[in-house]
Amino acid sequence: MRPDDLNFAEDLALLSRTQKQMQAKTTSVSEAYLLVGLNTHKGQNKILEYNTENSDPILLDGEALEDVVTFTYLFSIIDEQG
Repeated sequence: MRPDDLNFAEDLALLSRTQKQMQAKTTSVSEAYLLVGLNTHKGQNKILEYNTENSDPILLDGEALEDVVTFTYLFSIIDEQG
């Protein structure tokens, strides 16, 4: 069993198998946040890609999100190995 997304307090990690799916999730979350009066801070959003065929950037409000090789989620360092 694989999780779809990881959520804790104000932290959210979206997981997907394709660039298209990740773009759809990113847009959907941003729109849902706006509906309840929350902002999505582009500078705090990162993309970690691995084993991907499509290298098109993930966009948030027309701006490409930063690609990273690691990120920290709940005090754990995440990379392409997990």
